Amino acid sequence: MKKNEWSKMTRRAFLATSTTVVTASTFAQTSSSTNTAQVVPRKLSPNEKLNVAAIGAGGKGLSDIMSCHKLGHNVVALCDVDWKRAEEAFYRLPKAKKYKDYRNMLEDMKEIDAVTISTPDHSHAPAAYMAMKMGKHVYVQKPLTHTIAEARLLTLTARETGVATQMGNQGHCGNGVRQLCEMIWSGAIGNVKEVHIWTHRPVWDNQGMTEPLPPEVTPEDLDWDRWINCAPWRPYNHKLAPHDWRAWQDFGSGSLGDMACHIMDPAYWALKLYEASEFSVEVVFQKGQNSQTFPIATTVKYSFVARGDMGPVDVYWYDGHWKDEATGQEIYNRPKRPEGVPENEVLGDDNMNGSMFIGDKAILTAGEYGGEPRLVPSSLMKDYTPPPETIERIPHESPYFDWLRACKEEKPACSNFNYSGPFTEMVQFGNVVVKSGQKLIWDNVNGVVKNVSDQKSIISKEYRKGWELPC
Repeated sequence: MKKNEWSKMTRRAFLATSTTVVTASTFAQTSSSTNTAQVVPRKLSPNEKLNVAAIGAGGKGLSDIMSCHKLGHNVVALCDVDWKRAEEAFYRLPKAKKYKDYRNMLEDMKEIDAVTISTPDHSHAPAAYMAMKMGKHVYVQKPLTHTIAEARLLTLTARETGVATQMGNQGHCGNGVRQLCEMIWSGAIGNVKEVHIWTHRPVWDNQGMTEPLPPEVTPEDLDWDRWINCAPWRPYNHKLAPHDWRAWQDFGSGSLGDMACHIMDPAYWALKLYEASEFSVEVVFQKGQNSQTFPIATTVKYSFVARGDMGPVDVYWYDGHWKDEATGQEIYNRPKRPEGVPENEVLGDDNMNGSMFIGDKAILTAGEYGGEPRLVPSSLMKDYTPPPETIERIPHESPYFDWLRACKEEKPACSNFNYSGPFTEMVQFGNVVVKSGQKLIWDNVNGVVKNVSDQKSIISKEYRKGWELPC
């Protein structure tokens, strides 16, 4: 499919739900034959149980697959490259078949209906792409992909294969973000000119490390080659796996990739940022930039053009912390407290994670998942009457319930790839700027960086032989 054909087909594609309206396009090098489904998803009745498998069964993968199990579905297979880390899943789900390579699992077990994918960022897209091509519904942890190109590929593949999808930004299923949208859409704070979003991440080591790590002996239960997956080869070191991979550019997406799909979601939805024809991103502050890992701290400014009846808006992202050399005190990268907001007034989640919307009438703050949206100072809430509920609530506020229901019904899950794909593009475009330090402009209609000539170096990456993707 040519790029102009894709733009015509998908420009502001509306889902059959009140929660998602997105702009999307594809890359010129992606053809329609690439994304044709190999297998049609199995049709199930509302009372049937799904056969679910896990790609990544330790850590977050355990809670993801156990959530499906607790909702009454059959967990038929567990795949993890680290069988020591997956021990608890193996113990709690003894009937599930065990694999180290998801490719073998998907080829062997045709009965699988759906998979959860809870691996490091760099391996999300290869697993999700293969599963969708085989007609499997997919739940993929945030960030959806490691690159912009991968996000576009998965968005297109999901549409053309007809599988049910969901990204694991669970707050999007919450009541809080819905209340926040309703408050802003009803004019509670007027026109929003600025948004400030912050996190206390990183909570892992190695951020700011500038040199590759020395080789160590690989643990017996870990298949390091399969863990590396599509990334450039490097020897095992315990500072790469199982936890601190988020700091490393080849494998993770830093603090922005880890948390923006949660904390930036209220702004993306409430301010209809998906409708922006273009936006720019620039680094305002950075500490510890290098080519190996993500910086120790970063402030990034996104500038969005007007969207419908919403005017231009600047969205600031803050992450990171460091020790003051003189005092030894820990300094957290945070926005300035607005005038008129008392020092004892909590912003966000007790200043750990949160967002703050600056309107021309008032200020609104919310927590990590858009929870507890409120006007500040708090005295403004005394006489405030919340607007009527206009956005559908998700039962139990559960992303797993929402996705598993979508696997059996026509109704899409609320953070399906038509929403979360473009959202991930926006987040990862910020990381492109964080790594390069260069101000860049994203054409959200045609899917190109407006002020660089070498598109592929910006939106994609090189894949290790045997793990290539068509993007």
